[in-house]
Amino acid sequence: MKLLDYMQQHKTYLIAEMSGNHGGDLQKALDIVHAAADAGADCLKIQTYTADTITINCHTEPFWIQTGLWQKEYLYDLYLKAYTPWEWTPVLKAEAEKLGMDFLSTPFDLTAVDFLEETGLEFYKIASFEIIDIPLIKKVAQTGKPMIVSCGMASEEEIQEAVDTIHAAGNENLVLLKCCSAYPTDYASMHLNSIPDMRRKFGVPVGLSDHSVGTLADIAAVALGVPVIEKHICLSREDKTVDGAFSLDKEEFKQLVSDVRNTETALRGIQYGPSADEAQSYAHRRSLFAVQDIKAGEDFTAENIRSIRPACGLHTRYYEQLLNGGKAARDIPFGTPLSWEDVSEQS
Repeated sequence: MKLLDYMQQHKTYLIAEMSGNHGGDLQKALDIVHAAADAGADCLKIQTYTADTITINCHTEPFWIQTGLWQKEYLYDLYLKAYTPWEWTPVLKAEAEKLGMDFLSTPFDLTAVDFLEETGLEFYKIASFEIIDIPLIKKVAQTGKPMIVSCGMASEEEIQEAVDTIHAAGNENLVLLKCCSAYPTDYASMHLNSIPDMRRKFGVPVGLSDHSVGTLADIAAVALGVPVIEKHICLSREDKTVDGAFSLDKEEFKQLVSDVRNTETALRGIQYGPSADEAQSYAHRRSLFAVQDIKAGEDFTAENIRSIRPACGLHTRYYEQLLNGGKAARDIPFGTPLSWEDVSEQS
């Protein structure tokens, strides 16, 4: 599993979430696995539930989605369309691992945990909506396997209760994810500065589960030091799959991976003075030059010497010193970089 290795290397771990973007088609699901691998994702993630394990088949007002991306749907009907058949799990896991990715799933009830244990899952994700399902969190924590917990909508107290439940089970391998459970998420609702605050408050690594359009928020999160980013992936938003509106297609996910890795490189280390890449530019900084022909014994003036590029003359810090009593020790032609051999008298 790459997750723990990446965290030790301070490298961002990139999870490609398939969710319901397969549209109920196993071949499309496998195509998404390949798209994620080709894009450079570190992990392929699915969700393990059925309509009956996540809700009930009831068409009354509490089960009616009134706003947002899935408005005018009943919960049961939505999950019936979006769920990933459990029998696909070993197939998708084997394909992801064959392609060099980790495989992760989110269980949504206790039976899903038992099922995923049978498949040999190495670590678990808890969804934002389930952060208040303490029995579920406790059961997953008791597996002893690393856990990633999304914190969308959760108060400080709710996050702390989940963290305490996990630690009480003897499980210390925990990453929280800052998340906004709005689909898609506006930038104004992301509050990314919560990430370092969450690290301080809860004493665990904090990443980002991103439902915004595009990748800007992810790059900002890398600059804040996140160890994990989760982003939805689809084959094409033209397919109109359930999560397509806030998912990246293969090429966009590939660009995300590239941008994240380049951002990590750009943030690396602390540097003062010229870098190796700046060596040529360094030679073209300013220094003091004769900008007129100057005769031996002549005073240096603002008209005959100047601070100009390149940097092969005296340092500019000596400019006023030369103007205040400095004389030419010899004839100095126009365009000559000044040196102390050119100066006969200094005040």
